[in-house]
Amino acid sequence: QVQLVESGGGLVQPGGSLTLSCAASGIRFSVATMGWYRQAPGKQRELVARITYSGTTNYADSVKGRFTVSKDNARDTVYLQMNSLKPEDTAVYYCSAQWFATYWGQGTQVTVSS
Repeated sequence: QVQLVESGGGLVQPGGSLTLSCAASGIRFSVATMGWYRQAPGKQRELVARITYSGTTNYADSVKGRFTVSKDNARDTVYLQMNSLKPEDTAVYYCSAQWFATYWGQGTQVTVSS
């Protein structure tokens, strides 16, 4: 059974930082493509960042230079370091894994507000 468990969300002031974590189980993490998506109220879910098995990364234009995705194969965990957060980054953030199929975590809320 595949499980993706996100953590690290919360309330942060504009300009602040947060790091999200996603612990995976039930997949061959080292060969999976891991991604972070987000969905704001009234909007579609969108890709934020993705990292392949080889470490290749890609980012949404809106987060380039501010967010960094990384993974630890020894811990089967993917991270999203978010810096210089803006109110428009407020959303539920979801972890995803692509390994024969696409799997999703339950999501973690990130709120950027003063």
